[in-house]
Amino acid sequence: MARIAAFLLLSLLLSSQAMAQNATIRGFVTSEADGQPLPGVNVILLGADGSLVTGTATDADGFYALSRVTPATYTLRATFIGFETHEETVTLAAGIVTNNLALVEASAEMEGVLVEVERETAGAANITAGLQTVRPADIDLIPAPDISADLVNYLTALPGIVSQGDRGGQLFVRGGEPTQNLVLLDGMMIYQPFHVVGFFSAFPSEIINTVDVYAGGFGSRYGGRLSSVIDVAARTGNKQRFASSFSLAPFVSTARIEGPIVPGKASLLISVRESVIEQGAAKIVDQDLPFSFGDQFAKLHANLGQSAQMSVTAMHTSDRGRLGLDPLASGVQAAQEEVHWENLAVGTRFIFLPATLPIFAEVLVSGSQLKNDFGLPSEPVRSTLAKRFNFATNVTHYLGNTDFAWGLFLSSVSLESDLGGQFQNLDLKKEFVTEVGAYMEPEFRLGNGLRVQPGVRLQSFPSKGLTFFEPRLRAVWNLGAHRISAAGGIYHQEIVGLNDRRDAGDVFTAWVASPDGVVPQAVHAIAGYSVRPTSFLTLSAEVFYKKLTDLVVPEWTAFPRFTTDIQEADGKAFGADLRLEVTAGNSFYGVLSYGLSDVQYDAEIRALQLLTGEDVITYAPPHDRRHQLNAMTSVSAKGFNLNVRLQFGSGLPFNESLGFDRYILLDSLVNVLDNPGEERVLYGRPYTGRLPTYHRLDISLDREFEFGKRTAATIQVGLINAYDRPNLFYLDLFTLRRVDQLPLIPTVGIKVDIK
Repeated sequence: MARIAAFLLLSLLLSSQAMAQNATIRGFVTSEADGQPLPGVNVILLGADGSLVTGTATDADGFYALSRVTPATYTLRATFIGFETHEETVTLAAGIVTNNLALVEASAEMEGVLVEVERETAGAANITAGLQTVRPADIDLIPAPDISADLVNYLTALPGIVSQGDRGGQLFVRGGEPTQNLVLLDGMMIYQPFHVVGFFSAFPSEIINTVDVYAGGFGSRYGGRLSSVIDVAARTGNKQRFASSFSLAPFVSTARIEGPIVPGKASLLISVRESVIEQGAAKIVDQDLPFSFGDQFAKLHANLGQSAQMSVTAMHTSDRGRLGLDPLASGVQAAQEEVHWENLAVGTRFIFLPATLPIFAEVLVSGSQLKNDFGLPSEPVRSTLAKRFNFATNVTHYLGNTDFAWGLFLSSVSLESDLGGQFQNLDLKKEFVTEVGAYMEPEFRLGNGLRVQPGVRLQSFPSKGLTFFEPRLRAVWNLGAHRISAAGGIYHQEIVGLNDRRDAGDVFTAWVASPDGVVPQAVHAIAGYSVRPTSFLTLSAEVFYKKLTDLVVPEWTAFPRFTTDIQEADGKAFGADLRLEVTAGNSFYGVLSYGLSDVQYDAEIRALQLLTGEDVITYAPPHDRRHQLNAMTSVSAKGFNLNVRLQFGSGLPFNESLGFDRYILLDSLVNVLDNPGEERVLYGRPYTGRLPTYHRLDISLDREFEFGKRTAATIQVGLINAYDRPNLFYLDLFTLRRVDQLPLIPTVGIKVDIK
């Protein structure tokens, strides 16, 4: 830590010296219409002869910084799709100038014909070493049962992400478990953000500014998870006028309102969604759909001056549903058992630009909580409660061709679970885990389009006596139409989620400190290549490898959903993603992606050691989807928007049954003549079978009707599972009861926007 502090002090001294001799221009770029920050804006400085001096792109906050510039007079130009080019003359002296920009939307009428700009999307094939940036316009292209788009529908269209389908709310990213995904909203951790119905998450498109999705190889700023990062930056709300929207569809009803508290300076955004499945979709398909969910979001944002901003964000979600039946239960009890989870997160974010240093700094303070239980609504047999307080500060120094980022973090976690004996060798008690640490991550722009971002994360758990040193590396080489990228690193996860994956119907997850002091570790390696041979075509390919050690998994036994032990396992996940993207202005957009993946676990399963004589058993876990294909197209003509999506996935592993017998537990003196025992399913090796392939076609058609300048109504019709494929979700091997994914569901929705 002393070396880190010395290095940071040296960086500050160098920053001050460079500032005294050179000029820096920085600021925030927003939309003039509503005050929203604009990420991805190209901001450049041109010399007196029109030549390029330097340039950058704004981040998720709309922030730009051009540093170590020779004092002189320049032309500052900002360009962004959908907005008029901003150009002004700036005279820079030695020191720092803060210059905020407000861009004007580019819509013009020529001879009565509206000239529309190209849609603002990040691009499905625009992936760099596992990182993909998603914007609301990308999400809006995916067909969904709700007229208001949702982030999860876009995520499940990516080739490296496996979902359970339309039930359960679980995502597996490139071989990782759902509890190995770090999901953030404005810096706040959301433990279980995906709803019980797989079409919905806690993130409707209307509250999103940008989303950074790391399928692996994420940098030193992120830690505490093995698999992936989903970092959501929420919108700030309209600072110029009040706006709202309301929608009604067979699955969910939504309401959003936003507007200025202090015009031009402070705004409030509120979003509320509640499911209407049992009143809507269940009536359409004439079958029981015992699911309910909702989420509430609010964000207060204020500009405290030209160089400081503050926001307060709050999120609450609630889910309840019945996914499978407990073979030990019967009658009314079996019909009423359900899983329930509830998230609560509140946080504040303060960002500021010191007057005398070329620095962007932020301070984050947040609290997150998850409640999860399973059983009768009034008498759950399993429950877990996780609470987390988090403090972090992130600082970036702008030093010409080098951006030096560093940060400090502190978190305190409280964990409490009652599993009803689900894992027999786990002695659960209320636990408190403290984590402290720091990271450094410079980015070097070495010329000729090459950017290298080495990093290191140091995290310590004083309450456990554990410290981890995690090196990371990301590199990108832009060569005109070609781009080569790579990423890798070492990752640890001290707080783990326990779930009995032997049973597809079980989504109850208990959060605990890693048992026995053995902390799971992952090593990532990613290499990617993309090319854009024409303005309308982009192709990309990535290969990845993850080495997993000391995982905590349920021990295989012949009793799904019965009590078992937990055990350690090692594993590996490797594969490749291929993507092709075609665009033609606003009239046509198409994406074809294919994912190849292989996930294997190695475990010392005592029951199978006796059966096979092998010390280590290798098996594919139940989320190992070898082949995944997604095809999506969006066509716009004469005011109509047609979106079509086809999903295909090879079958997931499951335990094959060899037969049945009766089992007597000899834990005391038992008269075997009087005790008939209990039925038992006999299995061979774990997960040797494969479920049927999964495929589904979704279609939506919508049209917007305007009523004056500020009011519009959008009507959407669609088909979910258009050819009524009976995709299997769960098969109870005790009762042979089959539970399928949702059947063909025609949908119709209406949304009213007051702009």
